[in-house]
Amino acid sequence: MSTNPTIFDPKPVLKTLPNLPGVYRMINAQDEVIYVGKAKDLKKRVSSYFLKNLPSPRTRLMVSNIVRIETTVTRSEAEALLLENNFIKSFMPRYNVLFRDDKSYPYIVLTGDEFPRLAFHRGTQRKGNEYFGPFPNSVAVRESIQLLQKVFRLRTCENTVFANRSRPCLQYQIERCTAPCVDYISAEDYRRDVAHATMFLQGREQQVMDELSAKMMEAAERQEYELATVYRDRMQSLRQVQARQFVSDFNISDADIIACAEEAGEYCVNLVMIRGGRHIGDKSFFPKNADGCDIESLTEAFLEQHYVGQKMPPLIFVGVPIETAALEEVFTEQAGRRVRINTKPIGDKKVWMKMAQTNAELALQQRATLHASQQGRLQALREALDLSENTERIECFDISHTMGEATVASCVVFDKGAMQNSEYRRYNISGITPGDDYAAMRDALTRRYKKIAAGEGKVPDLIFIDGGKGQLGVAVEVMREVGLSDILLVGIAKGEERKPGLEQMFFADRDTPVSLKKDHPGLHLLQQIRDEAHRFAITGHRARRGKARMHSSLEDIGGIGAKRRQKLLTRFGGLDGVKNASVDELAQVDGISQALADKIYGELH
Repeated sequence: MSTNPTIFDPKPVLKTLPNLPGVYRMINAQDEVIYVGKAKDLKKRVSSYFLKNLPSPRTRLMVSNIVRIETTVTRSEAEALLLENNFIKSFMPRYNVLFRDDKSYPYIVLTGDEFPRLAFHRGTQRKGNEYFGPFPNSVAVRESIQLLQKVFRLRTCENTVFANRSRPCLQYQIERCTAPCVDYISAEDYRRDVAHATMFLQGREQQVMDELSAKMMEAAERQEYELATVYRDRMQSLRQVQARQFVSDFNISDADIIACAEEAGEYCVNLVMIRGGRHIGDKSFFPKNADGCDIESLTEAFLEQHYVGQKMPPLIFVGVPIETAALEEVFTEQAGRRVRINTKPIGDKKVWMKMAQTNAELALQQRATLHASQQGRLQALREALDLSENTERIECFDISHTMGEATVASCVVFDKGAMQNSEYRRYNISGITPGDDYAAMRDALTRRYKKIAAGEGKVPDLIFIDGGKGQLGVAVEVMREVGLSDILLVGIAKGEERKPGLEQMFFADRDTPVSLKKDHPGLHLLQQIRDEAHRFAITGHRARRGKARMHSSLEDIGGIGAKRRQKLLTRFGGLDGVKNASVDELAQVDGISQALADKIYGELH
């Protein structure tokens, strides 16, 4: 990175800065915000960057690139923290530690229906439903749902299925549901089960146990032994769950435990979640731009970026000493209740902190092993194909369709030693002769690389095309047309009988294809990238084909508009249900006359 050709004079700026809280932004010669910081005292904090002997090389490099400083005064340090967080997300400065903005944590939801549904939820929360979480990952949610089904036997089916059942489903047969869809349980008894599930999710297990025990005794006294057995079995299942998940030596119902580890310049923050007195799992985070950063600053950055705008527990344990006053003020205001940050865990909390620390260290070791493996494969591929040592970013394209129907092209990206899922793209192909893979490839490549040639996106070092000489020829033409002919293009043909290990690679400037041995590390990387492109393409194709088939059959029938089509699909739970319905059943749908029902039945059969 080049430093400033002219030395920045901070004195005029520092003279005008007030001794007030606020946010400052360091800006370079390209008018990019390279660092955002908050301060209790703007004048003192910004002045500290221009001392003669800055201890950190990272800070010295950042200061050497400053040409301008902008500041915003706030009413408090807590307000400065919020503004700083917004600026960091907006500008993504290269000298700020950045954590992935992963706020789409999964939850368990109990819907607000007459017979509430137990379900996995991710995304916007709706009024009328009750949400429990967040959970660290989807596995923790699904395991919890399975446990709740076993103990409380709540329904998990979609409303369209629930409303159209005439007999119990398999969930009832395996004793995971009480079949409210066919009135095998009263609304009152079902509400009681929902209440028990809610108490369980809130950590009130003992209250649930007491109520179940009382119900069991009452049933036994009335000589309703089968019902008493049901309550007894639920209590036994609940005890098994408690034995499996309950943190018996942790006297706080909800808490987060945060530890940070460093190894060979790489950092990891591990977050352990305790909810309702149960350890529900952990999650590891790997920051960007953390070179030369200290653990304290890294942990503080995590707290700021992770919890602002996020649901949080009343207690957060941190393994390093940091300033907590401003954070606690913001978190308390945001949560609407007191939130404390404890930097000196003792007793059983210290044991859990050690576990989180071990998790962070193990995650770093696993990441290093995987990175070394992928780097080794990449180096082997470079050597085998005589590629430049700077070859890092690889993009791969594949086409998927069924007899020309619903053609979809995929582009997957390998960069920085790993597949970059967030940079994957799909292209729905239309306006071509069905089944013309060459035209489909031309369309997808043109759409992607026109934008990249115009400066929208990163230029890859290497492009794999899933196909032989024909597809490669199309790719060469497209890249020449968009002005990116210097990017290396390689066609991948699957070889005889399309067996793995027999792949051939075609180059535009070579007459004969290149093959690698089955155990070659470079071939393994190539196969991984190619298979991922195929998976991503076929997933998109199936979704597009399914959507087209679901709607096209009804759309082709005269008199069936969007509203009637939606009513039919909702009433019968999908196109298959509509096809299986009789004429009389079709005519019962609002807006469907007897004549139109006859027409629908005739068209679908």
